[in-house]
Formats: sequence, C-alpha cells, structure tokens
Amino acid sequence: MIFANLERLPPDPILGVTAAYRADPEPGKIDLGVGVYRDADGNTPVPGAVREAERAVLAGQTTKTYVGPAGNLEFNERIVELALGPLARELRDRTATIQTVGGCGALRIGAELIHASTPHAVVHVSDPTWANHAPLLGTSGLALEHYPYYDVATRGVAFERMIDHFGRLPPESIVLLHACCHNPTGADLDAEQWQAVADVCAARSLVPFVDLAYQGFGDDLETDVRGLRLLAVRLPQLLLAVSCSKNFGLYRERTGALAIVGEGPAVAAAIASHQTRTARRMYSMPPDHGAAIVAHLLATPSLRAQWQEEVAAMVSRMKSLRELLAARLARRRPDLDFSWVTRHRGMFSLGGIGGEAVAELRARHHVYVPPDGRINIAGVSEANVDRVADGIGAVLG
Repeated sequence: MIFANLERLPPDPILGVTAAYRADPEPGKIDLGVGVYRDADGNTPVPGAVREAERAVLAGQTTKTYVGPAGNLEFNERIVELALGPLARELRDRTATIQTVGGCGALRIGAELIHASTPHAVVHVSDPTWANHAPLLGTSGLALEHYPYYDVATRGVAFERMIDHFGRLPPESIVLLHACCHNPTGADLDAEQWQAVADVCAARSLVPFVDLAYQGFGDDLETDVRGLRLLAVRLPQLLLAVSCSKNFGLYRERTGALAIVGEGPAVAAAIASHQTRTARRMYSMPPDHGAAIVAHLLATPSLRAQWQEEVAAMVSRMKSLRELLAARLARRRPDLDFSWVTRHRGMFSLGGIGGEAVAELRARHHVYVPPDGRINIAGVSEANVDRVADGIGAVLG
C-alpha cells in the first residue's frame, strides 16, 4: 500500500480556525481569522464592475481552448501597468510577465526561478510574515531567513533594526517585501522608509521580491504601490508577485501574475522562457476566466472607474471599522493604548493576543482568530463590534 506510511497532518493554522469556527454551535460566534474581505452583512461580495466584466467576457467568448503557459497576454500587460503605472511602458523591454495560479503561484514560480538560477540564494522574509510564505518559498529548495520587522511594544515597524539588518546582507540576497497592507501585522512602511529601503537595496545590490496582494486596500491604488515603483526605478532587477483575489474579489478564480524586471531585454527574454517552462512542468497552463475578466475591466474606462470607486468604498469601510473598534476597545480598557488599530492599514492587525488569550477568546467569547492573534478587521461590523471589544478587552494582559 503506497500511502500506508503517511500520517495525518495537523490542520493549516489559518484554515483550521475556519474549521473550528464552523464546528462551534454558538449562534453569536465571530470569525476574525479567514483572510477575505467581508461587507456589513458578513458576505464576501463580487464587485459590480467585475460582474459586468464577467458578463461581457462570457457573451463574447467563442472558445475554451488553451491560452498557453504564459496565460492571458492582455491581462499580463494590464496588471503590470496597474502596479507600475507609467513605469510599465518604460520597463517593458526588461520585464517578463506570466499569468499564475493566484498570488501563491506567482510566489512559487518566482522561488523556482531563483533556485534554478542561484540554488544557494537566501530569501529574507519579515518577522513575522504571512504564514504561507515559508512553505511556498522554502519548499522550492531555497533557504529562508528572517529580518526584523514588527515592534511589539509600539505595534509599528521596527525600522531601524530592519535597515541595519539589510545593511549587513551579502550582495544579491533576496528580500521579500510586502508592498502594502502587511500581513499579518498591518504595519506599513511610510514614504521616507521606502526611500531608505531603496537606498540600502541599491547600495548592497539586494534583490527585492515584492508581494502585492492588496493594491488599493491600504489607502488607494496609487499610494499603495509608491514603494514598489520606487524600487523599480532604482534597481536593476526585481520580482513582483501580484494577486487579484482581494481588490477584484476573484478569490476562487485564482488569478495572479509574476513579473520580473531584469537588467536588459536579453535577460528578460531568458527569464520569460524559464517562466513558461516552469509553469508547464507544474500545472501546464493557467485558468483564463479570472484573467479575462480583469483584462476586460481594466481596458474598459467605465468599468475601471466603477471598480476604482468600489475599491475605495471597501477601504473607507475598513478605516471606519478600525476607528470604531479602537474606540470600543479604549472604552473597555482605558489602561491600554489602541491607537495602533487606526494606524495600521489593510484588512489585518496584530495586536498582542497571545496563545492562551487566543484559546480563551474562542472558548469564552466565541471569537476566532489564528494562533498568532491576527485580527481580520473586515470581519468586524457594527453588529458585532461590542462583542469583539468585550472579548479582546477581557483577554489582553
């Protein structure tokens, strides 16, 4: 029996929260763990502009034939333009882009290419970082190390320690950076800090691998990529993993892209050949549906404008929820500072809820968060904010 030696593995630390939540019979239970946007009714909506684009794609579709290992070429061009803006045209000859199976696929193909080119390369990830970064990158064969990022005392970026760490890295070290809406902390770099990161990367010949999973979810579509664009201007090489799950609401369509900026057109052409061969060996060709929707939406001015308004409304709601939660927490625990809740950006915040507190939050208050205490702000609502604040306020030391 070829599978007889396999032992059952423990549940994924984040997906396991969802399973535990579903098993809880308490009618007032609250899920703050799952990493999806939710509206005031607790639903994860499909933006109206995305629905309209999908209708147009289906109405005009005449075939279901393969799109090729590189994916939807119009999508590839338009998603890079969304991320890099006018720089996309300037860097076109140096950029190799492939449509991937979500942002996860982009991270993995990027790791495979790094390993194929430089097997002994080390990828430095933030401490902490998204739980799936380590398995996606590390199981490619690359070595992983951590750089200081989060200051538990201030609930902000430990920037001096981070920059000092970068300044001691050997040339061509890979540094994985969150473009915006840092997952799990919610603590983002400001404009001045991004400038310092670009300076040290240029001085030390470091190679940024930028994870762009939440463009538009921090402040707006332009502000959220200012650091990325600065790096693209300053550095000769850069990897960019893009996800369309959050801002387009295309979670289950698994729509993403990997764009790599090389030192010149010949390097970009070589990278592109390895991108497609790697994809061919892993899953052959990506699904087209989500990519076709995004391509059509971004190419249609009215739909693009509508989508931008819808993304802005989601961001406005999340910022309002942060203000609401911070106020309710402060009312319950005036001895503690909750200003970090409103300083953080995106869907997540890391607020110092430890292991025992996480268990107590579940058992006594039926509020579910991952083991690291990450809070999904989009899971808070006017209907449940008091229960969330009661629970968190009670378990914090």
